[in-house]
Amino acid sequence: MKFSGDQKDPQVILSWLDGSFQEPVRDPLWGNILLNENFDRIRATVAFQKLGRIKQLGPAYLTYPGAVHTRLNHSLGVYHVARLISASLLRHSINEGKDGNLTINGISAFLAAALLHDLGHFPYAHSLKELPLLKHEFLGTRIIRADKELHDALDKAGIDANDVCEIIDDSQPPSSDEIRFYRALLSGTLDPDKLDYLNRDAFFCGVPYGSQDTSYIINKIYIHEGMPAVPDRAAGSIEHLLFSKYQMYRNVYWHKRNRAATAMIKEAVITTLDDGDLHADDLYGLDDEQFSFLSCLHSHPALALISHVRDNRLYVPCYDKPYDEGNQNHRQSLNLAERKEIKQNIHARLSRKIHALSPWDVIIDIPEPLSFEVDIPLITENGGTIPFSAVSGIFDCKVSENPARLLRRVRVFVPAEQEDACRDIVQTMMDG
Repeated sequence: MKFSGDQKDPQVILSWLDGSFQEPVRDPLWGNILLNENFDRIRATVAFQKLGRIKQLGPAYLTYPGAVHTRLNHSLGVYHVARLISASLLRHSINEGKDGNLTINGISAFLAAALLHDLGHFPYAHSLKELPLLKHEFLGTRIIRADKELHDALDKAGIDANDVCEIIDDSQPPSSDEIRFYRALLSGTLDPDKLDYLNRDAFFCGVPYGSQDTSYIINKIYIHEGMPAVPDRAAGSIEHLLFSKYQMYRNVYWHKRNRAATAMIKEAVITTLDDGDLHADDLYGLDDEQFSFLSCLHSHPALALISHVRDNRLYVPCYDKPYDEGNQNHRQSLNLAERKEIKQNIHARLSRKIHALSPWDVIIDIPEPLSFEVDIPLITENGGTIPFSAVSGIFDCKVSENPARLLRRVRVFVPAEQEDACRDIVQTMMDG
């Protein structure tokens, strides 16, 4: 069945979305994820398959052994949720007797963006956000535009690669209202990315915190004044999703052992970048196995930290306290350059006592800023809108940053065999 790409009749588009997507991919979380021939061709590209060699949660499997799912699994899940959201939006348009604002071309680009949104990810990309590295969204769009196999697959599907890139990378103004809508849908409060990763990460870690009533949320997303919105009676589902995010950060993403592993990786990369032994381009395009062998390709001894993480020889905290705005060292540790200076001072003091301690064996860790998105509008019974923050007593604008502050802890990691020798000196220096 072939339709015009600018087709706007929601019934016609829904028939296409329901009827032509019949190729099942079995997923442990969602069951059958349905593709059509075009999206199956995109899935088969080398660029996409590489995501199957990058763990979604990096070193979390060291603490939660089941967490070995990959960026590829997650990307298929995001595509699946995006397809369900698209179908639900079309049904709303049909039930309301409205001409849709969505086109087949637009939905195709949106689904491709959902499938390819993590294409530029390299191992530990999220943990290295402080560093002067290219954002994974930009790297992904660069691959989409440059990779011939992928570009050809998009062309055969009648999907404009530029539309896909615009939806993924929001660094430039959108070229149309439809692109603006899909961009807000892919990266918003109730985006398919979050709906997949919270459920998927909880499933594979074996914890209950991230589970959502996904079908209810999907069916409550509407188009209102050209942007995603939900009825005000569904505010509780948004609170539940945001609280699930808080719980997953508290129990999984920012677990002490996970923080140790990511801090060690970050220290290895920072040190070798600063010393010129490693360059940013050396990181882009790597998978987990290639990343783990950086220490074999480059001679800098700090890269041994990567091997330590691979072998589960994690450093331990000799200092571990909640972030305190009144503590000057805590405040300064928020800045990478100042954190390096504090670390150097601590190492200089410790090295008088422990001669075998290398500069990269002292690692100050403070979690990155965490945002709880509260900007989705709620549709009232009279057809107007109010901000979600106006009805949420937990996640209003004034307190939405509080959960992140409550989670933040400042830690100083050192080799396990040096913990006792370091503890008193580090605590005195950090709290002095």
